[in-house]
Amino acid sequence: MPASPQLLLLSNGAAEDLIGARLLSLTGRPASVLPLVGAGRAYRSVPDTRLVGPPLELPSGGFPFGSGANLRSDVQAGLISASLRQWAAAFRAARTVAAVVVVGDAYALGIGWAAAARAGAPLIHLQPLLSAHYTERLGLRGALSELNALGANIPMPYELSLARRAHSVFVRDHTTADYYAARGVAARWVGSFAMDVLPAAGCALPEAYLAGRPVLALLPGSRADHRGSLPLMLEAAARLPDLAALVAWPHDWQAVTLPHGWTLDVHDEHEATAGHGGAQVRLLRGAFGAIARRADLAIGTSGTANEQLAGLGVPVIGFATAGPQYTAGFARRQARLLGQALTLTEPRKLVEAVQALRSDGARRARAAHDGISRIGPAGALGVVAGELQTLLGAAYPL
Repeated sequence: MPASPQLLLLSNGAAEDLIGARLLSLTGRPASVLPLVGAGRAYRSVPDTRLVGPPLELPSGGFPFGSGANLRSDVQAGLISASLRQWAAAFRAARTVAAVVVVGDAYALGIGWAAAARAGAPLIHLQPLLSAHYTERLGLRGALSELNALGANIPMPYELSLARRAHSVFVRDHTTADYYAARGVAARWVGSFAMDVLPAAGCALPEAYLAGRPVLALLPGSRADHRGSLPLMLEAAARLPDLAALVAWPHDWQAVTLPHGWTLDVHDEHEATAGHGGAQVRLLRGAFGAIARRADLAIGTSGTANEQLAGLGVPVIGFATAGPQYTAGFARRQARLLGQALTLTEPRKLVEAVQALRSDGARRARAAHDGISRIGPAGALGVVAGELQTLLGAAYPL
């Protein structure tokens, strides 16, 4: 690892880490990386990267303002003191870099702007979280009900002020680029970050289990919401035997939470079967890309995974959990983002929601259109990587 990395990259969340890791892989330049939430596992396979700053594993999974309980648990876990140490780490790492990249929200942008100012380096901001679609159909009552997440719906004045000082700002969709432009920020939309980090198919699916049936993808997500949502998904799948239900499982098998009376048969590190009576549902690890590309419908309590399925034209059904991520407010915001691509329902109505979608071809077509058009195609990170190569060329020629 070179003594003086060329880039400092800050990211604050699991999806943001995936985006940052993919960007660094495309850029191919040495970098210091400061993951602001979690341990930054996505960066472990990226060559010439050095993680700096203390890891911050939060009980909320990076959603302190999702609820009062989330905020209290994060503060008790050391949120404030660890955050101060991360600011100090960013300043130390910025001393020798030629550019600072931020993948995340206003908080990450604040640290990144201060570090870039210290280094006298250009700042590149990737904002994969906010969307102007979040304000659609919101209304005054809706805005008041989501005051705790106001900064998750629209950029606050201080974020816009910092963005105006950045060398480049990239946002998640063209509607948001227009929103920023109307407020004096020359933001660009050049493709979907979410689709850029959609994994390749990578592995074969259990065709004997699928038996030619339409595929129902179950996406309990990477956050702790899965503890409550997976059992509900399994129970719904058991009532839909003409669909081949596949769980995209991102955790260890020990983390599987089953409905009462169900059992888990672990075949190997990649595949297991959850069963009850004659019902069987297959759980697959490391197969999200393959499941996403074969899915006809999906049930999801996930952030990025729901959006990636929608971006592939797959209708998604969601339901609110107790948190920490896929709360009622988060689900409503995602529904405004995805339009008809996401149907929100109650857990007890999951089977009916799936059946209604399957029986209405016109509705499925509208869902596919909204998902594809609102998420957009991949390609953003290649553009950002090219811009970084240009910026770094003079200071650190290859």
